[in-house]
Amino acid sequence: MQAKQMMLGLLTSAVLGGGVAVGGYKLLESEPGNVALTTVASDPQVRYTSAMRSSAYAAPEGLNFVAAAAATTPAVVHVMTEYKAEPQQQSRMQMDPFLRQFFGDQFDGQLRGQREPQGGGEGSGSGVIIAANGYIVTNNHVIDKASKITVVLDDKRKFDAELVGADPSTDLAVLKVKADNLPFVKYGNSDEVKVGQWVLAVGNPFNLNSTVTAGIISAKGRSIGILAREQNGMGVESFIQTDAVVNPGNSGGALVNTNGDLIGINSAISSHTGSFEGYAFAVPSSIVSKVVDDLLKYKVVQRALLGVRIQEVDARLASEKKLNTLNGVYVQGLGEKSSAAAAGLKVGDIITDINGVTVNTASQLQEQVSRFRPGDKIKVGYLRGSDKEVATATLFNASNTTAVVHELPAAAAITYEGAKIAPVAARLQNLLGIEGGAQISGIKNSNFRETGMADGFIITRIDKNAVRKPGDVQAYLDQAKDNSGALVEGVYPDGRKAFYPIGRE
Repeated sequence: MQAKQMMLGLLTSAVLGGGVAVGGYKLLESEPGNVALTTVASDPQVRYTSAMRSSAYAAPEGLNFVAAAAATTPAVVHVMTEYKAEPQQQSRMQMDPFLRQFFGDQFDGQLRGQREPQGGGEGSGSGVIIAANGYIVTNNHVIDKASKITVVLDDKRKFDAELVGADPSTDLAVLKVKADNLPFVKYGNSDEVKVGQWVLAVGNPFNLNSTVTAGIISAKGRSIGILAREQNGMGVESFIQTDAVVNPGNSGGALVNTNGDLIGINSAISSHTGSFEGYAFAVPSSIVSKVVDDLLKYKVVQRALLGVRIQEVDARLASEKKLNTLNGVYVQGLGEKSSAAAAGLKVGDIITDINGVTVNTASQLQEQVSRFRPGDKIKVGYLRGSDKEVATATLFNASNTTAVVHELPAAAAITYEGAKIAPVAARLQNLLGIEGGAQISGIKNSNFRETGMADGFIITRIDKNAVRKPGDVQAYLDQAKDNSGALVEGVYPDGRKAFYPIGRE
């Protein structure tokens, strides 16, 4: 009896197991017509499906970068630059015996170091469209000294770009292309971004167009010394630091939040290799918007200065100066006629805030002041001993006035010895790789007709003196009349270098 029951149990289990297996197979098998099937000719029993399971994923709020990337990418452009031949050192340039007869061997040594143009070059970076009518912001170092600037949009349209203005002290520049109804990015408020917040970097690293990377804000108000070093201490550095991957070619591209708002312009990386090593730096939008506005209105940035020399407060300084705090920035000195002096600040004061915004570093102080123009008033919070004070300072320009600084006018052309001496256009300077110079014309009816010069010759040096403007030619040649003559050095618009003796009988 027990054996029968055991056999019946095993049979029941087998039947149930088979039913479950068959039922499971039927449940998993797709309905006919819902799956596209292909067969391999050599084995008709092998089936491959081209239907893909949906991979849609709803990211938590604040982690979905799709919308921000879609909004930003069409407005980030590829900035392509061309450069005239970079001069290369010649191993030897023989001096004309005629010139040696008049000017001696010392000029031979000078000429050996003269440089003649070799091949040209190209550059690549990024830019961000900030207005539908074609205004683009990028880095100054992306377009500096370029002889031609071309902008390629995300949709592959290509435009020649005009340089509206540039500001080396913040490494920003504004370009303009002739187009309308372009996609653009709106400014976000960089003051509101927080350390740890997600951001996207959009640009064209290594010519890989429209590349999007993600990271977090890893620091704010960061100074890395590159602009201060290059701008004789006048550079404004208060970078947003991020770990979003940024590489060469990203310069001038967008740093945006998850809403797709522009909070910075990617400008630099910290690297021992030249490629990304974990830290990238962007100019915050608070500075970008002000600089762009100045360049559009005045062609030059209206730089406001408080006029103080400061030092960050640390434990050593606090001990040395017997300070009661480790916060703020210590006033080491200030100009006699500076904005700070006029407001009543003194050496030894500790500036703690600007308009209520805490400042603990030089870069934070720079960022707050740089968003204003000469003539604007700010509230400066400071400590004098243990007393908390607030002063109202009217900001000055570099000349200690509140006047608007206008673009420097081009040097005027002059007539000298019967010839016209004119300034050299900036584009031609870039093409030739020179700074300044003076272009001569009307030689046939002038006192220069016996020198051998031809119209269009650009004078870049007279003896050891660099020629920056037309007036330099007159000044240096007038000096040479009392001496033994002068050697005029220069270049023609096609790149040919030439040397002419003047003032010898």
